[in-house]
Amino acid sequence: MPTTLVIAGVLGYPLYLLVKLSFQRYGLFELVRHHGHYVGTANYARILHDSQFWTVLGRTVLFTAVNVALTLVLGTGIALLLVRLGRFMRVLLTTGLVLVWATPVVVAVDLWRWMVDYEFGVANWTLTELHVGNFLHHDWFANPWTGFGVITALIVWGAIPFVTITVYAGLSQVPQELIEAAQIDGASAWSVFREITLPLLKPIFVILASLSIIWDFQVFNQIWIMLDERPGSDYFLMSIYSFVESFRISEYGLGSSIAVVMVIFMLGVTFVYIRQMVRIGEVQ
Repeated sequence: MPTTLVIAGVLGYPLYLLVKLSFQRYGLFELVRHHGHYVGTANYARILHDSQFWTVLGRTVLFTAVNVALTLVLGTGIALLLVRLGRFMRVLLTTGLVLVWATPVVVAVDLWRWMVDYEFGVANWTLTELHVGNFLHHDWFANPWTGFGVITALIVWGAIPFVTITVYAGLSQVPQELIEAAQIDGASAWSVFREITLPLLKPIFVILASLSIIWDFQVFNQIWIMLDERPGSDYFLMSIYSFVESFRISEYGLGSSIAVVMVIFMLGVTFVYIRQMVRIGEVQ
């Protein structure tokens, strides 16, 4: 009961205030008076009939899908590599992954922003020297596709260590006799992974996929800092869109309704995750 009360106070009460605010018209005038006007579902009707909301939602879903897929595929690939490496190289690579995971988001964004800087970017210089193209004085963020490419690389780079170390821990629990028996029968490396390793690691992949979706769907700091706190509408994700609506145009009720939609989406992902874990538990 004490734990439940603490969780309700820390998480439940702010969520209640957010939902309450989403049903109100709450601008600067109401902020000064500390009292909003109840408008029912008007805020939700407004965003659902706004074409920009659906554009931002679709962009956020696509962005999340790409980031999660790349993170899981690359993280799993590196974990499989760790299994094959010798002790020294395994420790060296694992140390590098831990250092990446420990890097604060603000520091990581500043590093990547420096690497792709318009005038002094080391990434621009390297690509030009490798004759990939002329990237001197190239602005990656002038085009949203290349801009999101840089942001995706940053996010995946920071998320890979967690996935890699988690999958590697799972791989260490896979019975080697099963793999050896499959190899003796002539199974290829891909067949062994698909038929033996992947089914055994399914609970781990369910957890990683669910957490990655929740984290990537609400990305804010990477975009906000990378674009000097002035992202254009082409870079709006749901989190940025909600923040701009709330604090730049002082529509706190409208911004709250967008945030509630985000919460509902993440609750849906959490529900799917819990249902999958229950099914896995019943099968086992």
